[in-house]
Amino acid sequence: RIALPAKFRSQLGTGCVLARGQERCVYLLPIPEFRRIAQQVQRTSLSDKRARNYLRVFLSGAVDEEPDKQGRVTVPQMLRDYAGLDGDIVVIGVGTRAEVWDKQTWETYLSEQEDDYSDMADDILPGGF
Repeated sequence: RIALPAKFRSQLGTGCVLARGQERCVYLLPIPEFRRIAQQVQRTSLSDKRARNYLRVFLSGAVDEEPDKQGRVTVPQMLRDYAGLDGDIVVIGVGTRAEVWDKQTWETYLSEQEDDYSDMADDILPGGF
């Protein structure tokens, strides 16, 4: 079981969906956000092999969870294996979702991204802050 940050709990309502995320993390999504993403991918042409593959991987790992009274959810074994969650973890907020990372994997990822962080801002936020 993992404890969810208090400010994220209020966004979950009665439940959430845990799913495979990119870079070997676990996405924790409010149910409406999960539905929005699934519908967006499903609108992509069925003739698009990449879209079919993405949808299969994403949906086959999706599990409904309801936080307990202490705001904790259980991460199923298949998702723990996928993300390597067998020790310390980190839960980060990323817009409309939370991501659950193995602590060492997150620190390595963050370290690798920091060098390009300034350069990414120019492409992603052309007008700056």
